[in-house]
Amino acid sequence: MDPLDFLNSEQLLLFFHCHKTELSCMQNPLTFLSQLKDYNLIPDDRYQVSRMKSKDNVKKSLYEILDWLERERSEHIPLFWSCVFKDTIINLYPTLRLLRNSLMDGSFPFNTQLPEKLEKEETDDRKRKKLSEEEEEEEQVNSTKKKRNRRSRSVCDDEELQPGPSSQLTPASPLKKGQQSDFWNWPLYKSQLPVTCGHQKGSLSRNRLAKGEKCILCEKQWFTPTEFEKLAGKSTSKNWKLSIRCLGTPLGKLIKEGHLESASYKGKHKKAKRSLFPSDDVVTVSEGEEEEEDDENEDDEVDLENQEDQTSSSGEGNCTDEEGETEEQSERRPEGSKTEFKVTCGGVAGTLHQKRFGSGTCGKSIRTETRWLSPVEFVKEASSLPDASWKKDIEVDGRPLSVLIEAKILRIHSLLCSCRLCSPDHIDLENQKNDDECYVCKSAEAAELVVCDHCPRAFHQRCHLPHVDDATLRDSSLWMCTFCVFRTNHKCRYSDKMEMKSAMLRNISQHMLECQYLLLFLYSADDEQNFALDPNLYLENYSTVIQTPMWLGKVVDKLQMKEYQTIAEFVFDVQLIFSNCASYNHANGEFLALGDRLKELFNGEFKKVFNICEQ
Repeated sequence: MDPLDFLNSEQLLLFFHCHKTELSCMQNPLTFLSQLKDYNLIPDDRYQVSRMKSKDNVKKSLYEILDWLERERSEHIPLFWSCVFKDTIINLYPTLRLLRNSLMDGSFPFNTQLPEKLEKEETDDRKRKKLSEEEEEEEQVNSTKKKRNRRSRSVCDDEELQPGPSSQLTPASPLKKGQQSDFWNWPLYKSQLPVTCGHQKGSLSRNRLAKGEKCILCEKQWFTPTEFEKLAGKSTSKNWKLSIRCLGTPLGKLIKEGHLESASYKGKHKKAKRSLFPSDDVVTVSEGEEEEEDDENEDDEVDLENQEDQTSSSGEGNCTDEEGETEEQSERRPEGSKTEFKVTCGGVAGTLHQKRFGSGTCGKSIRTETRWLSPVEFVKEASSLPDASWKKDIEVDGRPLSVLIEAKILRIHSLLCSCRLCSPDHIDLENQKNDDECYVCKSAEAAELVVCDHCPRAFHQRCHLPHVDDATLRDSSLWMCTFCVFRTNHKCRYSDKMEMKSAMLRNISQHMLECQYLLLFLYSADDEQNFALDPNLYLENYSTVIQTPMWLGKVVDKLQMKEYQTIAEFVFDVQLIFSNCASYNHANGEFLALGDRLKELFNGEFKKVFNICEQ
């Protein structure tokens, strides 16, 4: 007996209306949507959730599709129930099976009269109040959208001439008086933040702060927060988290609220470079650091808490997942300790990520060049021995991985753990196959990541070259990033050796793939994005030293706008970045070495890309 035969269209529409939310919560809705598409119930341009990593985004998009179906094609709702109640579909989705059973046993109350929508019963006063609130909310939303879409304010309106990754780094216009904004989430500040202490100005490196290193660049020198505080004449405050500010906000507040990650700069003691393993007794002490009292850091925390009146959030649970670590682990982590470890097993090498580690089989925590693996899978790839022990056979710095577990740097989750690593659903398992941050800008913020179906890499739509458009996201077919496209086609494109001069004179229009690959290669090699931004944005006297500034983002924009005619012109601008770096930093050995390293990488990769013969 088919229950649909005994219900009219209005009843089926009511049933659909009351269960849209339940339908949107179905796991892995790809087959469900394919069925609707096969029956022409939804158009191809709404078939777009298969590539999303976030479960919340999947639910939201699925609900919007169902809502559109009710609003625009309500006359086809009987057909909807008919096609999704097929046995093959019901067997995949328990939600559909329960809904069909409620029709079969008559448990759904069709005689229930739903209340009218609230908008129709509001009085004029309430309407006016609501309009006022909506306008205020809309203004806030628009402000957020402007920040999020700042990279879309293109140099050119033509879609074919879209700006490259540098568009994420375009500075926003100054805030109006009284206007607030989460400036620390602006793409411009994803790697560095402008900071002040008294009248002293500097640039704070997020990565260095998280590692406990000298992190504030001022007058071409790197300083610890304490040193920068002393340079500004504020050493008497003994509280750098309060005295050092970013656009008026104390760093301590940003750290407390999770916008900044900071290692423990404990009480301005001498900074000890400790061995990775606790069994090693050697401890070396770096020069130039001043000793203070042991409890000074605790005083700093109390002072900050009293003056800023902030409440700290407490962590729950005993396990970690890919979104972060527990408070207990954070407190236990020694100063300057790492969260990523170079590991080997036989002839196979990879990088182990602490936040992805659950156990030997739970959590794909080891990233190799081609994919993410669990420790057990990593050992199997290195040796097919059935009795291999991952704790013993995987090594870090020549020591077995078990040493990190004994030191509680890595923690094996309980067998009853229900976190996303130990009890993953289908979407969690898919997400573990790809990186958690953009391969280019090293950030997971601001936008949904687009994942490659042929390698572990993930990208923001506008970080990848060429840019990933919305139509590609909606396409259910496999997507290949530029790295994979280049490596797949490289051998057949350049089978014969060529001379450097011949390569330079070639028309760039025939070699866009190679140039896009080289730029992405440079972006990914520039870990702290030192060469991505216009240096004039954070170096006050840069224009007085360098007459022709150049940076990776500008090269990307010129390539997109087809300003280069030959490969030589493209290479000249890239080399200009390195020569400018050498000229400006001739007295700064650290930055000089960074530029030389990137230059050497580019020259070597360029020769490989175009198969240049050695002369």
